[in-house]
Amino acid sequence: MTIREHFEIPKRYNLWSFGLMAVGIISIILLYVTHGASNDEHERARFWSSLLQNSVFFLLVVNAAMFFISATILAWAGWTMSFRRVAEAIASAVPVIGVICGAILLAIVFGGDHAIYHWTDEKRLDEILEHKSPFLNKTFFTVWTILTITLWSLLGRKIRSLSLSTDKGKMSVEEGKQYQWTNTVWSALFLFVFALTVMSTVPWLWLMSIDAHWFSTMYSWYTFASTFVSGMALIALFVIYLKNKGYLEYTNEEHLHDLGKFMFAFSVFWCYLWFSQYMLIWYSNQPEETKYFEPRVEGPYRGIFFLNIIINFIAPLLLLMKRGAKRNYTTVTILAVMIIFGHWLDFFQMVQPANSGDHVPMMLYDIGVGLGFVGLILFIVGRTLAKHPVVPKNHPFFKESVIHHT
Repeated sequence: MTIREHFEIPKRYNLWSFGLMAVGIISIILLYVTHGASNDEHERARFWSSLLQNSVFFLLVVNAAMFFISATILAWAGWTMSFRRVAEAIASAVPVIGVICGAILLAIVFGGDHAIYHWTDEKRLDEILEHKSPFLNKTFFTVWTILTITLWSLLGRKIRSLSLSTDKGKMSVEEGKQYQWTNTVWSALFLFVFALTVMSTVPWLWLMSIDAHWFSTMYSWYTFASTFVSGMALIALFVIYLKNKGYLEYTNEEHLHDLGKFMFAFSVFWCYLWFSQYMLIWYSNQPEETKYFEPRVEGPYRGIFFLNIIINFIAPLLLLMKRGAKRNYTTVTILAVMIIFGHWLDFFQMVQPANSGDHVPMMLYDIGVGLGFVGLILFIVGRTLAKHPVVPKNHPFFKESVIHHT
């Protein structure tokens, strides 16, 4: 079998990536002209909230690819080896999107407007926010944001470099054991940082503090489930694309089947958290808790709120339940796109109601900004895949991936 080692970026691929980035830039400019340049604080918040929603969502999605790599390394799973470089290429977008996201977050915190993060107004007399001030303050937000994005980037780069080191030559048994142990240590460190950030503090700081009076102990897990299933969908899309272009010869329907399992399972897990978070707050009937759901369940965001359950749970549940569906390129592609859009929509209704709870703003600008991030991801992934072989060489577990059978 002749193996196509290096990805050659098609002209149409470049056209799409540059075209989508252009759409994103134009959308940002138009959104700034119509809202960002306004004298009204809430109008300006419309501009910044769109940038906030898109940057945080896509940063967490691409970072989920490195979580997937680290989790499978820690489990000593070999079935991912045939397409692991795809996940690595997606994760390589973390530093770039991380810088963009960090700049947006800090611009909001230090910009002087308080419509998005009310707790940044130091003159505001609020007993509840005063109790949360040891956590919700500009210094902690800044330090933790910079530290988080830096650690994600550096640890992801280290794990990527360890993967590329296998291309240099064959390893002896002892060298293979040492390599796998080193991989395990660095992956465990990444997962430790991931647990302290994505699974706890980061969603509280970046998203939940938009509604600073409200809190949910399930919020971080809810955010993780949303972005992880989107990350798995993104990996599946790139795997299918590369397969259709004649790459990833060792990746077959068995691997796609397992990616489909992840998409199916975490769609169910997301729904469990979606229901539990709402049900527990509804059941307790506490005004400070139920206020969060007023615009989402009884207000203008009601349609989007319940549309989430259709796109993000019912559709994956029904269409991915059968074994054959998880092996079908067309079905997985359609569901992957739906899942990513559905969870993007979920982030939209997580961010926007705090500033515009009395109406749903026109989503055209937000979709345009989101497409800009999609184009950026396409650009980075394409160039990352083109630099090195798309299939790891000489990895101790590579044979396990070749003979993988579910």
